[in-house]
Amino acid sequence: MQKRIALLVFTMLTLTLFASAQASPPASASCDLGGGKTIKTDYSSPRAKGRKIYGGLVPFGDVWRTGANSATTFVTSADVNVGGKTVPAGSYTIFTVPTTDKWTLIINKKTGEWGIPYKYESDELARVDMKVSKLPAPVENFTIVYDKSASGCTLQFDWETTRASVDISAK
Repeated sequence: MQKRIALLVFTMLTLTLFASAQASPPASASCDLGGGKTIKTDYSSPRAKGRKIYGGLVPFGDVWRTGANSATTFVTSADVNVGGKTVPAGSYTIFTVPTTDKWTLIINKKTGEWGIPYKYESDELARVDMKVSKLPAPVENFTIVYDKSASGCTLQFDWETTRASVDISAK
């Protein structure tokens, strides 16, 4: 009996240490557009760890998987307008192309890929311009949030000292 308890404690401790040591743990964000219309995004959240992020780890002008590990998902239960482009209800992956003053959000119909290298141009549904702003303080963990707005939600990507955002509303 004592061996079972010791094994159970060891297993739980090992799993706890592994979970806390993950460099890019899973995260999610969601938006309630009202009337049962929702958006959910699942992603992996890398850490800055003192590295230069944009223009360094994430090169300017290249397609980025917008997180780490598997490609970031974008699942909407209803047709939505993303930065002026119509996105039908469904499951997608999102990528971005960061530059110093403007980002491009790529909404792709191909799902289930690891994320890089990007070779899915033929599966793109839309490319949308994102606004870029400077954060008041550095952000260690790459974070995706949906901020409620008058017309729906604003999708925000925060990391290092940069915020990229785009407005989303129900159709």
